[in-house]
Amino acid sequence: MANIEKQQKLGQQKVVQYLNEAHAMELTMVQTLSAHISITPRSLYRAGLERHLQATRGHAQRIEHRLQQLGVGRNPLQVGFAMAQSAIGQAISIAKAPVDMLRGASAAEKLLKNAKDEAASEQLEIVTYRALQRLAEALGDKQTALLAASIRADEQEMETRLHEQVEVLTEAVVREEIRSQKVFDLGTVGAADRVRRLAGRASDEAEAGAEELEATGREVARRTRGTA
Repeated sequence: MANIEKQQKLGQQKVVQYLNEAHAMELTMVQTLSAHISITPRSLYRAGLERHLQATRGHAQRIEHRLQQLGVGRNPLQVGFAMAQSAIGQAISIAKAPVDMLRGASAAEKLLKNAKDEAASEQLEIVTYRALQRLAEALGDKQTALLAASIRADEQEMETRLHEQVEVLTEAVVREEIRSQKVFDLGTVGAADRVRRLAGRASDEAEAGAEELEATGREVARRTRGTA
């Protein structure tokens, strides 16, 4: 009996280890995708990255939930550090986006390099979840096995889309560098769009505040006249 309990404990520790590795990988991918989106002009490629960023955040949350079910909580210091790193990463990506897009022979070349890096990361994620799934199945942990299989299917779908975009972006390199044709509008990179959205939101809030203040002034004036 003691030997069986020891094996079960060791098995759960190994599952937790693999889950933590997958979780760290997803958090890293969130930062990578955020940085890549910030220097990617509006396009089908960027739309795909934005969808994958949302899915990646969902994957991280699902893994956190499974870890909690296994009795493993996240260290508050690690949570705070991750949030700080994310905020710093977003600020840096917005500030350096125009510079990054000027590096290399063309915008298309830079985007193609990013797509190849993302495809390589997808391969690592796929094999990581394959290993987690097989481990969980061997230990009889059906819930973790199903989670790993589900996320792996998402990663495989993203890998397929990235391979398609690699072909599209390679053709864009030919158009930009060989045929001197403009393919991407650098004024629509993710960082620029984000700044415009924030500016628009601030303008809307200021306008709403002014209208509310004006309405309050009219109400005060009406009440004053009524009292007089």
